[in-house]
Amino acid sequence: MEQKETTQTFEEAMEQLEEIVTRLENGDVPLETAIELFQEGMRLSQLCGSKLEHVERKIEMLIETEDGVQRKPFAPGQEDRGE
Repeated sequence: MEQKETTQTFEEAMEQLEEIVTRLENGDVPLETAIELFQEGMRLSQLCGSKLEHVERKIEMLIETEDGVQRKPFAPGQEDRGE
């Protein structure tokens, strides 16, 4: 498996991780290969988590106020659901 961690997108990493999970779930790989796949899966999982955290820090909600537009950090689960 060729690794391009610096250029690998979140979507590419998730696709590769899904392939690894499928192979491991099938159970038709030798133990050594399963261990290698598991290690690669953990690396991809950490990469995806890191990319999500990075994006989450960048997300900002724009809230219109009487004084103009105010920037507020995005806080998952605390969105204003009222209208």
